[in-house]
Amino acid sequence: MKVIRIFAILLMMAVLVFISWTNYRQKKFYIWNSLILKDSELETMDDANGMSSSFSANTILREGNGILFVETTDRMCPPSLVLCAIESAARVYPDRPVVFFMKGLEDITTGEDERRARQQFPTLSSYSNVYLFPLRMDQLFDNTPLKPWFDKVNPEKEVYWTHVSSDASKFALMWKYGGIYMDTDVISLCPIPQDHFLAAQDVTITSSSVFGLSSHYQLAWQFMENFVENYMGEIWGHQGSGVFTRVVNKLCGMPVFKSTDDVMCGNISYFHPQRFYPINYPLWSRYYEVWENLPTFKDSYALHLWNFMNKEGKSMVPGSNMLVEHLYKKYCPATYGFILKNEKTYL
Repeated sequence: MKVIRIFAILLMMAVLVFISWTNYRQKKFYIWNSLILKDSELETMDDANGMSSSFSANTILREGNGILFVETTDRMCPPSLVLCAIESAARVYPDRPVVFFMKGLEDITTGEDERRARQQFPTLSSYSNVYLFPLRMDQLFDNTPLKPWFDKVNPEKEVYWTHVSSDASKFALMWKYGGIYMDTDVISLCPIPQDHFLAAQDVTITSSSVFGLSSHYQLAWQFMENFVENYMGEIWGHQGSGVFTRVVNKLCGMPVFKSTDDVMCGNISYFHPQRFYPINYPLWSRYYEVWENLPTFKDSYALHLWNFMNKEGKSMVPGSNMLVEHLYKKYCPATYGFILKNEKTYL
């Protein structure tokens, strides 16, 4: 009986060891498989039935924490400021997807398609959190207040079509995906501490260049409705900052700043102009000047460089010691390095 008892105990121990080892292997496989899937979201995934699902922005932006940029022209050779803006965001938000929607980009249905597209831009190709996807406005505006407007508008008769379509796209993208939207002339300095925010451009105007909302946030729907109801595309800014300012005025009146602290508009943060506009548009050229003492921008999360105001086509010149050169060096070093070596920033 004693021998049988010992044998039973040993058998039970062996069974327990086997079960523990099996669970460990399953857990290890699960963790490893999860890591592989996370690491290879660029690959086309097969589901349980052997059906392959398309690689898309929906997959990359499913958590609603993306940093979104838009190009509404067909150009595939963006200026260095655009590349700097995207690179700086990729560096400041390494754990978040930075997605550049480009109208001129071919369709992307697999991870390999996306990789090839990104390789056209050597300064961005090394950043694993940067993704490129085509901008298809006719699809993007489906099931939004923008669709009827888009179906009847004639781009050839629009004075500011590139900018008006960009404004419409940013509203629809935010409604669909959520995250943080930035214009392509915004250089990121440090992480924005909140995901739901609007920002003042000055004391009377609400910014359209940077804002953050979650997907299907009702405010984005109100922006789209206001865009259509008050459409006057021939007036510069009417469909961008004009929309933001009109909606904010309706919601809470124009917020008043008594210091450099942020305020609230209803239940959403309303950032002080210093956060993105420490140099306002009348002084935009200061970015392209040499400063005796460089500003610290200690109260700013990002800088809007007012590219629309730059009619003279000023650009960053290595060795010039302009303020913008110092920004490139610090916040988009890959882009700066390519320009310094006179290498092509797009293929």
